[in-house]
Amino acid sequence: MSTVQPAGDPLILYGHTFTSRLLLGSARYPSPATLQAAVARARPAMVTAALRRQGAASGSGFWPLLQRLDTTVLPNTAGCHSTQEAITTALMAREVFGTDWIKLEVIGDDYTLQPDTLQLVPAAERLIKEGFKVLPYCTEDLVVCQRLADVGCQAVMPWAAPIGTGRGPVNPHGLQTLRERLSLPMLVDAGLGLPSHACQVMEWGFDGVLLNTAVALATDPVQMAGAFANAVAAGRAARLAGAMQAQTSAQPSTPVLGTPFWHQSEGPSA
Repeated sequence: MSTVQPAGDPLILYGHTFTSRLLLGSARYPSPATLQAAVARARPAMVTAALRRQGAASGSGFWPLLQRLDTTVLPNTAGCHSTQEAITTALMAREVFGTDWIKLEVIGDDYTLQPDTLQLVPAAERLIKEGFKVLPYCTEDLVVCQRLADVGCQAVMPWAAPIGTGRGPVNPHGLQTLRERLSLPMLVDAGLGLPSHACQVMEWGFDGVLLNTAVALATDPVQMAGAFANAVAAGRAARLAGAMQAQTSAQPSTPVLGTPFWHQSEGPSA
């Protein structure tokens, strides 16, 4: 099944152009073959990978698998709880994966896995100075996202809901306000469960989405990967097309004015 991409509308991050606006995680798939097939179906811009998983799976061919996907690898600092731990992990990931891209995660709460917004900004600032292309995982907090932009992040990745919940956007007002106030690229990361969730945030004007659990734990991950890719493309196309304004009362799709008189009464005379 092919996916439809809006023509001439690439995603640009840190000066790099991507034809897809979907990013996929690489964890929790039932098998490496399923992951490979899902990536082939969705054709994402990037595939995320945790340094800790690479270390744990060093003997199982995980890195060769990532290389065979022929997609930009986005290492992440999953599991880090402090600025220094995230920086150290990012530096190690650059050596292991051979890339300056990093998804920056600093977790502040083990129950909700909510980002530690107090430590996230200094960690991002340091990594930007170290030459990384930082994509910070954050909340929909407007001030935090502005501070991340101020220290040099050229994109931010606010959550829709806690990681792995699949609940979809739990704070639509906050996400839409964030989108309206800041002009840098924003990718919704975490909490999306259905393709309709992805389509919705793209219609709001977000620039992309990052998914893992919603695809990996689907009954058919490959088919779900394709569904999300199509939803992201459809949402972006709808945003570019410009939706009609919602109305408070019914509006006829076919105006009465100008139609034959008999269409407005019982019918034509004999």
